[in-house]
Amino acid sequence: MLEALVCPFTQTALCYDAARQELVSKAAGLAYPIRGGIPILIADEARRLK
Repeated sequence: MLEALVCPFTQTALCYDAARQELVSKAAGLAYPIRGGIPILIADEARRLK
C-alpha cells in the first residue's frame, strides 16, 4: 500500500520510518505520523525535519 501513498504537497514518494511510525517526505521536509495503522497526511499534524 505504501507505493500508492504520496506527499500531498509535492506528490513525491514517501519513505516509511518504522522506528518512529512515520511516513517521511524528503522533498517537503515533513514526517507524517501513523496512528492506529492510519497515515495522517495533514500538514498541521506533520513534524518538520531538520
